[in-house]
Amino acid sequence: MKQAETTTDERHIPQPEMVDVSTLPAAVPAGRERSAAPPGERRGTRLYVIDGLRLVAALMVVVHHYIGTARADRPDNPIWGRPVSEIFPDVFPVATYGWLGVEFFFVISGFVICMSSWGRRPRDFFVSRVIRLYPAYWFAVLFTTAVLTVLPAVFQPLKPTQWILNLSMLQKGMGVPDVDNVYWTLWSELRFYLIFLLVVATGLTYRKVVVFCCVWGTAAVFAGKSGIPVLITLTNPDAAWFFIAGLALYLMHRFGQDPLLWCILGMSWVMSQNDILHRVEFEDVSTWSGSVFLYTVFLLVMAGVALGLADRIRWKWLTTAGALTYPLYLMHYAVGTAVIHYLRDRVDARLLVIGLIAGMLVLSWLVHRLVERPLAKFLKKGLTGMFSRLDTPPDRTTSG
Repeated sequence: MKQAETTTDERHIPQPEMVDVSTLPAAVPAGRERSAAPPGERRGTRLYVIDGLRLVAALMVVVHHYIGTARADRPDNPIWGRPVSEIFPDVFPVATYGWLGVEFFFVISGFVICMSSWGRRPRDFFVSRVIRLYPAYWFAVLFTTAVLTVLPAVFQPLKPTQWILNLSMLQKGMGVPDVDNVYWTLWSELRFYLIFLLVVATGLTYRKVVVFCCVWGTAAVFAGKSGIPVLITLTNPDAAWFFIAGLALYLMHRFGQDPLLWCILGMSWVMSQNDILHRVEFEDVSTWSGSVFLYTVFLLVMAGVALGLADRIRWKWLTTAGALTYPLYLMHYAVGTAVIHYLRDRVDARLLVIGLIAGMLVLSWLVHRLVERPLAKFLKKGLTGMFSRLDTPPDRTTSG
């Protein structure tokens, strides 16, 4: 689980759920085997709290990267030039737990991916993932590469062949380094989408998702000891139980709570302790007890959301907050630490961090409005047309 010293910060960013939260159904205990919407289902209700939790998770990781990592606390660190615990003695102990935003986001991802794919065709699922993930990602790869080329300090830009391969989002599978270390979470998300697509293709039901959780969890447990690279890659043992927790929580929201779903959620909590322990050892700045406590509180909050306790929170601005999350996640780390490196001796440290975070949020909003939205429409039109052509039977002409 531990990695080489040169990749200390590789696992520090959440990959958000990476899906816009749309309307969510009410908890309906009956009709569990129907993939269509059950009668009496609550329509037009959006869980705005999920959008807010996504941004909170992302901001946790941003603060962690800037002022809460072991790397940033070294006397000779390239970010601040001196231990960050001396610069932010009050904030540093709290920021050291920001890496948990990764785990929070995997849980949210399991919830919203199950929600967004319910009753949809595999092609719809595929198109929604492409138009959601790639526009901002392509911009982030090019933007980060350009900034690191101009401001090489904390991180160096990749070779042209490497950053070009990064545009595929499949570089991890090819053994190519990421343009920004935070992209490792995209690889975890893509593997989750791949195996969950198999269930989507058969039509989602309560029973099928429960069976999927049990089968995937069991496979993930044995994969780590199998030594079979393909099995380890597909089952994703490090993140599987966080996604499973999100799936169970969504089933609670859609169908109502029951002992089986609580058992799955409880088992996910138990099995997640292995990854949390390894992350604590890897990060080397936080405690196991504190990490478990925060993760447990988060699961309880998510359970409250799933059971409808936050339905009255309908603040429209949370939708915008959720939209900022993905671009912020993609651009904050390599670019942000480079900015800190070059301005640390010219600007007050607290003002620098606050201003940098504010600037990243503004940039994220601009990327969402000027890149994500127009490019997503273009891609959706093209991909929809492609699938339409695939559905068209060939023109067979006969000659007399």
